[in-house]
Amino acid sequence: MRIIGLTGGIGSGKSTVAAMLRELGATVIDADEGARAVVAPGGSAYADVVAEFGAEVVLPDGAIDRQKLAGIVFADPERRERLNGITHPRVREWMAAQLAEAGTRGAELVVLDVPLLYESGLDAGLSGVVVVWATPEQQLERAVGRGGDRRDMAARIEAQMPLAEKRERATWVIDNSGPMEDTRRQVEELWQGFLPPPAGGG
Repeated sequence: MRIIGLTGGIGSGKSTVAAMLRELGATVIDADEGARAVVAPGGSAYADVVAEFGAEVVLPDGAIDRQKLAGIVFADPERRERLNGITHPRVREWMAAQLAEAGTRGAELVVLDVPLLYESGLDAGLSGVVVVWATPEQQLERAVGRGGDRRDMAARIEAQMPLAEKRERATWVIDNSGPMEDTRRQVEELWQGFLPPPAGGG
């Protein structure tokens, strides 16, 4: 089983590229999905998050208010580190279970869709990493266009490793600064490169 990393930054278009790869046939394991699962009521990180951040981050239905929690931790690096210390090991466990399930199914190519792939050291041992790139200005405008507060989104982008640095470390780069059809063409070309050669080498 070949395992490829996929990362980017807020507003870079990583989720769009992940969806395209999924449509083409890749098994995509989404760390954001894992992050939601582990802090859901009954999830492995739920009780620890509530104990650390208190009732103010709990909605009336018992779910954690992830938007409020994000606002707290992106304004306070120390609290962000504490949250990461609680959730990241649990998300890794969730992803490991998903990987094991993919292996059981006989998946040939798995894409690990992880926003903080380099920051958390999850690029180690992978067959390669795809970085989805856009300009910092595009990142901010796209994030704001999805309903984010401009100052909040700027702070979140600032808190991440710069996309330029991720691009330098990438095995492959998808330039998502242009039209969507250009991005799709790049993804399809990348996918063809991932596929095994035809039987007989022809």
